[in-house]
Amino acid sequence: MNYKVIDKETYYRKGVFRHFSEDCKCSTSMTARIDVTELAAWSKRTSSKFYLNFLYILAKVMNSREDYRMGYLWQTGELICYDMVNPTQYVFHEDTETCTPVYTQYYEDYDTFYAGALKDMETAKQTRDYGLDMENHPNWFDASYISWLSYDSLNIELPDGYLFFAPIVNWGRYREENGRLVMPVSVRLNHAIADGYLVANVFRLLQKEIVAFVSR
Repeated sequence: MNYKVIDKETYYRKGVFRHFSEDCKCSTSMTARIDVTELAAWSKRTSSKFYLNFLYILAKVMNSREDYRMGYLWQTGELICYDMVNPTQYVFHEDTETCTPVYTQYYEDYDTFYAGALKDMETAKQTRDYGLDMENHPNWFDASYISWLSYDSLNIELPDGYLFFAPIVNWGRYREENGRLVMPVSVRLNHAIADGYLVANVFRLLQKEIVAFVSR
């Protein structure tokens, strides 16, 4: 885990950061549907898991710019940017109706990431421990699949004043609309380090990376 300290005086979002970290501490979130028609077809054609393919694309997007890799060290009051962020995926146990968090390492190489993520999932299926360990995994972001519903909106609230900068991303089942497969995705970011543009930009980047992924 490596990071650089951001100079708050030269930070390009200096004014916004000060306002939303001091005066109005809050988060911002959006839900939108993205087109996954080609990704679903590619996953079926290659006999690979759609879920892991999307998880890879999501992790790639979250690593594509510094705004999505920010952190806050409350012990020193430092604003930081991690060199890399990794997804915390979740494995659901049907018999107990509980989840196990899975810390998966992001690799830009798809085959390496896919193999590691699949192995992590299979290992997690053998336990019922919640096992969340944020202290030792500060540069991980929540990536949670809500498989039971193709929802229209979702909100995740954090306590006012809690400067938690890691992204929280959820997505639901895809459904057919006008001959296309669309999937709801929800993105939450702290308002001190992200505004409406940066949240909305995640959806644009996801769509762009899906096109690039299936065209390889």
